[in-house]
Amino acid sequence: MFDNLTDRLSGTFRKLTGKAVLTENNIQDALREVRRALLEADVALSVVKDFIDRVSLRAVGQEVSKSLSPGQAFIKVVQAELEALMGSANAELDLKATPPAVVLMAGLQGAGKTTTAAKLSLWLKQNAKKTVMLVSADVYRPAAIQQLQTLANEAGVEFFASDIDQSPRDIAVAALAEAKRKFVDVLIVDTAGRLAIDKEMMNEISELHSLLNPVETLFVVDAMTGQDAANTAKAFNDALPLTGVILTKADGDARGGAALSVRQITGKPIKFIGMGEKIDALEPFYPDRIASRILGMGDMLSLIEQAEKKVDKEKAERLARKIKKGKGFDLEDFKEQLQQMQSMGGVASIMDKMPGMGALPPGASKMVDDSQFRRMEAIINSMTMRERTNPTVLNGSRKRRITLGSGTQIQDLNRLLKQHKQMQKVMKKMKGGKLANMMRGLGGMQGQGGGFPGGGGGNMPPFR
Repeated sequence: MFDNLTDRLSGTFRKLTGKAVLTENNIQDALREVRRALLEADVALSVVKDFIDRVSLRAVGQEVSKSLSPGQAFIKVVQAELEALMGSANAELDLKATPPAVVLMAGLQGAGKTTTAAKLSLWLKQNAKKTVMLVSADVYRPAAIQQLQTLANEAGVEFFASDIDQSPRDIAVAALAEAKRKFVDVLIVDTAGRLAIDKEMMNEISELHSLLNPVETLFVVDAMTGQDAANTAKAFNDALPLTGVILTKADGDARGGAALSVRQITGKPIKFIGMGEKIDALEPFYPDRIASRILGMGDMLSLIEQAEKKVDKEKAERLARKIKKGKGFDLEDFKEQLQQMQSMGGVASIMDKMPGMGALPPGASKMVDDSQFRRMEAIINSMTMRERTNPTVLNGSRKRRITLGSGTQIQDLNRLLKQHKQMQKVMKKMKGGKLANMMRGLGGMQGQGGGFPGGGGGNMPPFR
């Protein structure tokens, strides 16, 4: 997300290097580029105009301190205004109510509302330690109820079975009574969507709102619709008292116009952002972290949180003990590391959150191809355990068998072995817990054009 905007802004900031002070003349070109970048990101015109005016007002005449370059000073202003645009902090769900606290999901058909309801139930279960019940009041879309039931089972939360012969009102009343009977903390109600906003739809959801008196009414909208997402959210907000917005499919949106437009147009905060198809791919929306990511400064807090949740600590500790004892780093260990990276969303997702990505050449992050990692894992899976622990036994016939079994080429296998050797060198520097040596080793790799597999240059072959 925000790849295009990050590339454009990074180039703009570099042009300000060498200026002694930010003047109206030397930031005019920069502001013009920022304006163009925002419009290309499909940010609403009114939002762009207000944003540029505020940045200009704060930046012009600002003295550049000795510790900051003009480019950095300008970035500081833009970052502050981006945070103000999207909200100063994460707007948490307000679940302070006599249980069950009701969360009503609204949105157009195809926005991912049903999936998001299940994702939210899992998030509440894991992070807020709440007991959750899901119910579908969508009696129009074929298989909507069955879809939500399947997702509820996957999330491990309660599901209230409804039927297409019932009215949405009857379903809501029965579900609320059942949630009270079972002492459930949160009841999430998935409502019917339409292909467009219509009076019948609004009347139905308004009636459900009056009946249930939800503590949260969340509008689910597809981030890939750009500024239209903000306009649709406003139309819903005019008819329904929304408390917040959830942006879905943000991982497929390279522009980010919706994220930058929604709050100003609707006056409602973005509370969550969907970053993938998996049921755990829902993240709280932190404006400060998103602003940092847009400016190529990374998002280490989110990366650390993601690692804490997704990385298998037992495997990581086992590998650390093995390396410390000097037992080496074999291909089975390498496979585990590939799997850990995949569980964190892949290299592209990790790079997106790493500081300094804005300094890479435009489009560099797009060159990383996670399918290469899946190919590498397939190659290792085609090896015997002896071959994984001792790759030196790999002769020509063994290599042909492995590539045939994994559907790859000999050069793919050779590339894997080369990258594994480089990883082994780094791991050897960790023997006995010599962390400083490890860091020096990584620094050496960075200088060789390494850093990330697939970054290109040096001894690390680029991804294709």
